[in-house]
Order: sequence, then C-alpha cells, then structure tokens
Amino acid sequence: MYRINELGLTLEIEGTLLSSIIDIGIQHYPNEFGGFLIGNYSKEQTHLSITDTILPNKFKGTPYLFERDTVGINDKLKQFYEEEPKKYYLGEWHTHPNNLPIPSSTDINAINSIANHPGVSIKNPVMLIIGYNNAKVELGFYVQFKNKLYRYEKN
Repeated sequence: MYRINELGLTLEIEGTLLSSIIDIGIQHYPNEFGGFLIGNYSKEQTHLSITDTILPNKFKGTPYLFERDTVGINDKLKQFYEEEPKKYYLGEWHTHPNNLPIPSSTDINAINSIANHPGVSIKNPVMLIIGYNNAKVELGFYVQFKNKLYRYEKN
C-alpha cells in the first residue's frame, strides 16, 4: 500500500503483479522497458487498485529512453473494461536501468501529455518508475494531480 497524505490518496498493487512487472523490465536490461497500468478507483476516487499490466506490441528501448506504440492496445483495454468490476487504463510504468526512480524531464512531459490528451479519459494518470542496479530495486509511484506531480510513499 502506498499513500499521498497531502491529497488523501492511496494506491494498492499485489506483490505478485509488482514482482512480475519488475522481472519483465529487468529482462530488457540494459535498455529501458515499460507498459500500461490497468485497474480501478474506489467510488470516492481516493483509492487506486492496480490489477494488471499490458505490454506494448511495438516499442523502442535504449539505456536512457523508452518509446512505446499503442498498436493493438485498444482491444486489450476493451477486454478489461468489459470485466466486472470494470478495469481502466490508469497510467504507465517503465524502468530506469542503473538509475533512480526519479522522473526525468521526458517522463514529466509524457505524463503531462497523457493527462492533457483529449482521447484519454483519465485526468490523473499514474506513473511507476522502477530504478534498479545490481544491488537493489527502488520503486517510484507518481500521480499527476492538478498539473503537479506527487509521489506516493510506502505505507
């Protein structure tokens, strides 16, 4: 469980899903890799539950850049939306090999463009950055809220 006290927001993700996402990202070392975060919000919109990830069909990764395409993603999103309870696109995740889970200017621009994109129904996208090296893995969960980036803290 993660929390932003200032905003009264909480975020939850199963340990098995988180481990799987980390493993998938590390398999692409030394290049960055990422995917889409899927799940749902509580009725009050204060608790976020990340339940799944979708991996891109087309992407480009280098040690300092990850670009993904959305080819074929809409069909997968529709399948999640048709589940009960409905699941939605919540944001994105990507790795920072040999680096910290701190958003770069590219990351900040990307989350801003997601928040402001007319075709995206979520106004407060979440971003997970997985920073890792040989010794450890560090996670950074962030949310774009009212044009400001906030970091979730581990509970």
